[in-house]
Amino acid sequence: MNNFKKIGLSALAGSLAAFSANAAEMSVSGAAHVSYVSNDTSEVAGNPYGMHTSLGFTGSGDVNGYETTLFMATGEALTGMTSASLSVDLGDMGKLTFDQGVGGGGLGAIDSVTPTAYEEVFDSLDAVTGDKNGLVGAGSNGVFVYDTTLMGNSFSFQYGKGASTVNSDGTASGTHSGASYGFNIQNSSLMDGLTVGGGYGKISNAGPGATSTGGSDTDEHYTAFVKYTAGGVTVGYQEAQVGDGSVGGTQEHASDWGIAVNLMEGLSASYGEREIEHQKAGSVHVTEDQEGVALAYTVGSATIAIQNNEVGNNGGTAGTNDENTEIRLSLAF
Repeated sequence: MNNFKKIGLSALAGSLAAFSANAAEMSVSGAAHVSYVSNDTSEVAGNPYGMHTSLGFTGSGDVNGYETTLFMATGEALTGMTSASLSVDLGDMGKLTFDQGVGGGGLGAIDSVTPTAYEEVFDSLDAVTGDKNGLVGAGSNGVFVYDTTLMGNSFSFQYGKGASTVNSDGTASGTHSGASYGFNIQNSSLMDGLTVGGGYGKISNAGPGATSTGGSDTDEHYTAFVKYTAGGVTVGYQEAQVGDGSVGGTQEHASDWGIAVNLMEGLSASYGEREIEHQKAGSVHVTEDQEGVALAYTVGSATIAIQNNEVGNNGGTAGTNDENTEIRLSLAF
């Protein structure tokens, strides 16, 4: 076993050396965001001004005959946020990626696709522990993604073992014993301006393998959407079902729609609404209502955006509300 591991590591080291020697280029991009945030009157009002910076590094080249791409993104030291992905293009056989937090594959890639001028209608609203917010998918940390095209449809499949966590090589995470998988299929060739899609997945939870409460160790997630663009107007509608396999778990059914309009060159506006029905076992169901309006103006590499999001019955708790207003200046380098 030890000899096998040494041979594998030697081969990998040789591949990485070839990748380093043959890489066509390494590019760097960056962004800086300065924001002003106003919360609702029930929340503590501190300094409303903040800043976020990030750098993205992309390198690609030929590794043993296959185009291989490495991407890494880092945020400011205050958060220590880092994400990365390593992709191998297999030509007609598709593309294989190991994802460490970049996202964009499998079921989670279509968790919310209704059009917006800035962020989703639930962005920056108070998070509620245990609430999935009607969003499908298992996260994108420590997962494998396979992308290909099938009969004119784009297909993306994601697989991960246990919970979606960030692991360095040679380490493993605990908590969840099962595996998660999910896929999405999308088509934009049926009609000019029309995109349809959907997906399904089974997502690992802290079920029988980690607790003694019984139930299933996976949750079922599925969703479908439609978007249509004509001129400068895009409209979209989406529905999702987020299961809970635990005993007495709450199922979430989400439906949302949105419209985004290009008012003039560089200026866009959007409005959207979302309803999440919290289907509680043995008690009255509660409907959560989210809505948001956004305005964004882009000139060159600078964008200024304004958004207001509101929610009623937040997290499925009747009478719990939240509101967030944000103004952000973004500069891309």
